[in-house]
Amino acid sequence: MSPNCILERVATTKSTNDDLLARWRAGELIDPVARIAHQQTSGKGRAGRVWLSNPEDTLCFSLAYPFHKRPNELSGLSLVIGLAAISGIATALGLSEDALHQQGLRLKWPNDLLLNNAKLGGILIEGGQTNPNSPTWMVIGLGLNLRNAALIQKGLEDQSSLGAAALDQLMPHQTPIPDTEFIWLKLIESFEKHLTQFEQYGFSYFKNSWERWDAFNGQSVCISGAGKDPIIGISSGVDDTGALLLERHDKLIAIHAGDVSLRVQS
Repeated sequence: MSPNCILERVATTKSTNDDLLARWRAGELIDPVARIAHQQTSGKGRAGRVWLSNPEDTLCFSLAYPFHKRPNELSGLSLVIGLAAISGIATALGLSEDALHQQGLRLKWPNDLLLNNAKLGGILIEGGQTNPNSPTWMVIGLGLNLRNAALIQKGLEDQSSLGAAALDQLMPHQTPIPDTEFIWLKLIESFEKHLTQFEQYGFSYFKNSWERWDAFNGQSVCISGAGKDPIIGISSGVDDTGALLLERHDKLIAIHAGDVSLRVQS
């Protein structure tokens, strides 16, 4: 990882995203900061949802990262972070990305990691720009289930339509996953590599890679949320900005809204 990335470890906090957002708003951020908590008491998911985690079984961290772009030039960022998470997981587990793909690891637009359609992890990105001459600081949060998927699933009842999955399900039989700290550091390295490429080339550089991992490409899906009526269509990949392309009545429409729920139609 870059030598100027500050690593912070805390035992307990309400939310690593909120911790870093408060420092951004106070003008205290200079270099990238990665902050991991053993336990988050008020971890956040998207759209105001609660991210439930068991301290021993989950990895929760946030990375505050500065971009020399306007916020509206960062479309597709959550999709790139999904790819970065896959790359970091592969490195940490000593497995190839092809092997992870074969085992059913996928990305759900715009911000979830799935393992055989069960939720392995979630991404939450917040932040912005305090004035036109300042960097755009984005606080990128990742919650990743490490082990004990069945126990995590119990806590998710009535919270999610998806089941829970965990990283240890990707390992060969009875092989333990690496130390949490090691996984965290490999994820940060991957985040920084992908974010450098994203700032230089934009999302279009990653478009084909993301479509390979698209959980629902070619399937009938329902897009709901964002205060609008549900939209049903065929998921047809993403455009160069990371917007979801939905085929409806022989026409392609682009879904840009961040607060959406994407479910496969039965």
